[in-house]
Amino acid sequence: MHKILLIEDDEIIRQQIKKMLEQWGFEVLIVEDFMDVLGLFARFEPHLILMDIGLPFFNGYHWCQEIRKVSKVPIMFLSSRDQPMDIVMAINMGADDFVTKPFDNTVLLAKIQGLLRRSYEFGRDHSLLEYQGVLLNLKSMVLIYEGQELALTKNDCQILRVLFEQGGSVVSRDDLMKELWNSDFFIDDNTLSVNIARLRKKLDEIGLVQFIETKKGIGYSLSHD
Repeated sequence: MHKILLIEDDEIIRQQIKKMLEQWGFEVLIVEDFMDVLGLFARFEPHLILMDIGLPFFNGYHWCQEIRKVSKVPIMFLSSRDQPMDIVMAINMGADDFVTKPFDNTVLLAKIQGLLRRSYEFGRDHSLLEYQGVLLNLKSMVLIYEGQELALTKNDCQILRVLFEQGGSVVSRDDLMKELWNSDFFIDDNTLSVNIARLRKKLDEIGLVQFIETKKGIGYSLSHD
C-alpha cells in the first residue's frame, strides 16, 4: 500500500481528498501541525506528497525545498494559483507535478497513479500495476478495487501480473503457462483453466465480473469495459 502525506490547510478539501484516496487503497496521513512538516515527513516516510502552496507559517515552496534537501520523494502541488509563474516556481523548487484547484477527483487520482508509476517503476520497481482503476500490488500480492482488497495466491498474482503488463492485449495460453510454471516439464493444459476459473470466482466476489476475458482458441485478456 502506498503512503501519501497530505499537506493542506483547508479542512473540507483535505477530508475529501483523504476519503477518495483511502477508497482506492492508499494510506493517507494529514498534516495538522504545520510547524513540524519535515519531522512528520521523516516519521511517516510517504511514497508521495500532496501539498498546497498557501500554508500557515511557511508556504509550500519552503517545505518543498526542505524536503528536497533530504529526499527525492515525488511531490505534487495542489493550488488555486494558476499563473504560469506559480507553476514554474513550483517545478524549480523541486515539485514533480502541479494540479490547479478546483480539480476533478478522477483527474487527481490519474495524476497520482501516473506519478507513482513514473517514480517507482523506474529502475525496474514494478510493485504496483494499474489497469482501468484496478490496482495490483505485487509485493503484498493484493488486488485493490474501489477500496476493497483481495488477497491473491502466487498463481493468481502471476496471472494478473502478465495480463496487467499487456494492458488489455491478448496473452496466449502457452505464454501464461510459461510464466506460471517456468519449466520444461509437461503441464496439463487443464491446470491453467482451473487456476483461471478460481481467480475469476474471487474477482466476481468484489465486483470485477468478467474482468478476465477468454479469447477462444487464443488465450486471455483483461476486459476493455
